[in-house]
Amino acid sequence: MKVCQALAQLGHEVTLLVPDDPSGRDNRAWESLSVHYGLTMPFQIEWLSIPAISGRRGYSSMAVRRAGHLQADIIYTRVIPAAVWGLVRHLPVILEMHELPAGRFGPLWYILFLRLPGKKRLLFLTHALRQMLEKAYHPCLPEENVVVAPSGVDLERFEALPDPEIARQQLGLPSGPTVVCTGHLYAGRGMEMFLQLASRLPDVHFLWVGGREGDVQIWQQKAYLGGFQNVHFAGFIPNQRIPLYQAAADVLVMPYQSSVAGSSGGDIAGVFSPLKMFEYMATGRAILCSDLPALRESLTEEMAIFCPPADMDAWQVALEHLLTDREYNHRLARAARTEVNRYSWLERARQALMDFA
Repeated sequence: MKVCQALAQLGHEVTLLVPDDPSGRDNRAWESLSVHYGLTMPFQIEWLSIPAISGRRGYSSMAVRRAGHLQADIIYTRVIPAAVWGLVRHLPVILEMHELPAGRFGPLWYILFLRLPGKKRLLFLTHALRQMLEKAYHPCLPEENVVVAPSGVDLERFEALPDPEIARQQLGLPSGPTVVCTGHLYAGRGMEMFLQLASRLPDVHFLWVGGREGDVQIWQQKAYLGGFQNVHFAGFIPNQRIPLYQAAADVLVMPYQSSVAGSSGGDIAGVFSPLKMFEYMATGRAILCSDLPALRESLTEEMAIFCPPADMDAWQVALEHLLTDREYNHRLARAARTEVNRYSWLERARQALMDFA
């Protein structure tokens, strides 16, 4: 959704093709979508009904056929089979890769994409992912058809945020030192470490924002049974309101573990580019994160403190340092806020299309 909005903001006519989901038909009004995803500029969205006989696997070819009927100039997709069908239909294709090809046939689809003739471009989230894919699969595309562009952020949504204490008042949160993490509660996202830190620092409020309802309930129960009085779960919050919750923090944390489950279930720890990393940078708060190579592609030690994923003592010392040394805290935050100007969704969209469209 953010990519589509950025392309539309650059002046392109954008149509997002989505598999029809009857359970979500009540939330298709632009007003609902804009709040849910934090969008400001509308673009065309079409929900495509998938015949039962073809199932989900037939969606890619059907979507590309629809793109042809719309006289698309470019197919922009994260779905490898859709990229292949686009090339088969002689349409220019940009394939955005977030992880290694998955599933039984994923590698075969990816090889087909590489070998088929046509105008095409690969966009990787990280240099690490590019290196892994280029090592595992041949042939590779020419250099001018490869772009490395991490995730982005809507910078305008993070302007004029209140200071932490005022943000906490506006949200009805407890006063005093606050540590915030935003995002899903998938395996490897660090909820266990989050609770351990809370047990070591009982005078600090710990807030986790996000997660599916079932996952939130599980962790709320664990926190309750563990007697944690200083841990709160906000649950799912519409993207439009996320900046205020992040602004309520004195420290924003990314306690990823050495293995991180992606939305599709694979391990993405070595190749991911978390959306919240750029939101944290734009918020102007100190960042404490796991020392993973993929995170160091965008963050430096001038912008964040890195700790080994499993070293609880190091995390505690670093967090106490950030909560007590306000000058150091603010210096890291300012450096990250300055650097994030490179990572707007608009700039990312420009890179994706540069010398291609």
